[in-house]
Amino acid sequence: MPIGFYATSVIFNLCLIAQLLTVGVAYFVNPAWWDIHVWLVRGYSGLSLLLLGWSLITRFSPQIQRLTASLPVLLGLQFLTIHLKTPFHLEVLHPLIGFTLLFVSSSLVHSLGRILSPAHLQNDRV
Repeated sequence: MPIGFYATSVIFNLCLIAQLLTVGVAYFVNPAWWDIHVWLVRGYSGLSLLLLGWSLITRFSPQIQRLTASLPVLLGLQFLTIHLKTPFHLEVLHPLIGFTLLFVSSSLVHSLGRILSPAHLQNDRV
């Protein structure tokens, strides 16, 4: 079960990286890539909820659960900052939240990788 969770978190992280690359291509090369940028988030955002549910039914450390719980929260903030029009111009936070999302997702992948590493698993058996 933890291996599947790890694989899903890696896929989520790779989707975030692809989304970051598509926004760069859209901005610097071809604006048609905005559609792909939007399509990506609609395609993989459900993985954050899947990971959240999975982390709650599997015995993961509180750190893993916190990192996982923050993914849908950050995605929700991403959605709000880009779609909610206020006089405060919250859209300026969109890139910062995106990089925070990438950091949290990468931290989750690296934390899980350490937990599932052969050396760590062997130390748990000793």
